[in-house]
Amino acid sequence: EVQLVESGGGLVQAGGSLRLSCAASGFTFDDYPISWFRQAPGKEREGVSSISSSDGTTYYADSVKGRFTISSDNAKNTVYLQMNRLKPEDTAVYYCAAVNPDSPRLLATQWVDYWGRGTQVTVSS
Repeated sequence: EVQLVESGGGLVQAGGSLRLSCAASGFTFDDYPISWFRQAPGKEREGVSSISSSDGTTYYADSVKGRFTISSDNAKNTVYLQMNRLKPEDTAVYYCAAVNPDSPRLLATQWVDYWGRGTQVTVSS
């Protein structure tokens, strides 16, 4: 059974930091890019960052470049999202996802094969 389990969300003040974790199981970790998405109330789910577990290539949405860092621990089948200098507009449910290896767009929801259940991140002003 494929599982993606997020953790590390919470409430933080603007300017603070959080580190999200995504523990993966039930599939060959190196075969799938892992991406983080987020969805704020009333908004569409959007791609935040992605990492190729096989070669470590990373991608970021413009809105988080320079503030968020994605990394992977292949020995633990876990992907992390370090979020610094958080802003109230970063408030959302954050989801990790295993993206189809043939996807041309790693931050597009339509190419996701497997989703986690999400973790809430709330940034207060």
